[in-house]
Amino acid sequence: MNAPRTPPPPPSTASSSSTSGATTTTTALPARKATAPHARPTLYGTLRRIHLSVALIAVCTAGISLTALGLTALRAYADHNLRLVARSIAYTVEAPVVFRDTAATTETLSAIAASEDLAVAKVFDRDHQQLAIWQHEDTQRFPALRRIASDLLTSGPVEQPIYHEAQRVGSVEVAGDPVALLHFLVQGTLGLLACLLLTAIGAHYMSSRMIVHIIDPVRNLMRVAHAVRSERAFGQRMPPARIAELNALGEDFNGLLDELEAWQNQLQHENRSLAHRATHDGLTGLLNRAAFEEALELAVRSAAARNQHTAVLYLDSDDFKNINDRHGHAAGDAVLIGIAQRLRGCLRETDLVARLGGDEFAVLATGLRQPEDAAEIAEHILEAMQSPLMLPAGGTIVAPMSIGLAIYPVHARSAKGLLHAADVAMYGAKRHSGATWRSAEPTPPDTLV
Repeated sequence: MNAPRTPPPPPSTASSSSTSGATTTTTALPARKATAPHARPTLYGTLRRIHLSVALIAVCTAGISLTALGLTALRAYADHNLRLVARSIAYTVEAPVVFRDTAATTETLSAIAASEDLAVAKVFDRDHQQLAIWQHEDTQRFPALRRIASDLLTSGPVEQPIYHEAQRVGSVEVAGDPVALLHFLVQGTLGLLACLLLTAIGAHYMSSRMIVHIIDPVRNLMRVAHAVRSERAFGQRMPPARIAELNALGEDFNGLLDELEAWQNQLQHENRSLAHRATHDGLTGLLNRAAFEEALELAVRSAAARNQHTAVLYLDSDDFKNINDRHGHAAGDAVLIGIAQRLRGCLRETDLVARLGGDEFAVLATGLRQPEDAAEIAEHILEAMQSPLMLPAGGTIVAPMSIGLAIYPVHARSAKGLLHAADVAMYGAKRHSGATWRSAEPTPPDTLV
């Protein structure tokens, strides 16, 4: 007996690698197919296709219905005409048929049939023997077409009895000419197609105009919404639409934009107010210490990059505590406000002034061509402060100030060091006599900070 054969293992996507007796199996995962997003159809294209489909179906339905009605009416007209022609022939050939005059019958039949749209006309006697026959000369041309047209447009030959003195003496059999009827049908079909074409063009024009009245407001809505979302253009508005529902939608959207614009303006105003409060002193409107130190950092970096001089003037009122004690805090606030106004009037547009706290002020002068320019600013400030300040309760008072001056890079090479040097110089001026300015002591280059 033969041993059963072991079937081979099934194929696997796993690959094995052996290292130091250990086997590691790695299974290949099927790659995910990247699916590209399908382009969405536009509203204009969708409405256009719907209108064109409806117009095409309506025109085709009307064309088929009118064609069927036309064929039915044409067939009925052809049959009725054949019967009238058959009666006319029967009345005319009555006498020749009574006497069985073949020549007269043939002559009379030819005279009448030649003026009518007939293919074949036959006259029979009372025994149904043919007396005369007339046949159109083109009946042998296009036999297949004539057969199809005859089946489509006529119901077959028409037979009319011939009576003489109330007795049947013969009969007439006539068949219409399908070519003439086909020619008439082609002309009618062409006219019908022309009318349907004009109808389709008019329907297409009217539907296009209607689509425009729908699509334009939708596109305007899309344009305004995109501008508001991406550019924050809250001043955009929807123009009026001719369709009532779309016009109402546009008006509601404009009302929503009015509210959004009002909220945006209020939010911007509040943000500006908060930003101003965060960087300015509430009493004098000058920069506060944090904003001044940040501006000083930027000014020192700019001066280092451009190899220019930057000066800091540290100012302190010499008699502010006595002013508060003698005249009250309201007078002290008025003095601080007056000092701030005097300082603004003494500086250039590019210079900055800040209230560091209490009766301490600081001035940042940038872009100086030479260190001596800072001394001129200090002299100008001292001269301006000699004029009396008005008090709220009446009267005037003089508020002298001491000024300390430090210049980058002469006295320090950092914003913090420059402000500290100006502060030390200010206390030196105050200890000396007050109402004067003093420059910081020059520091050796290797100790500048």
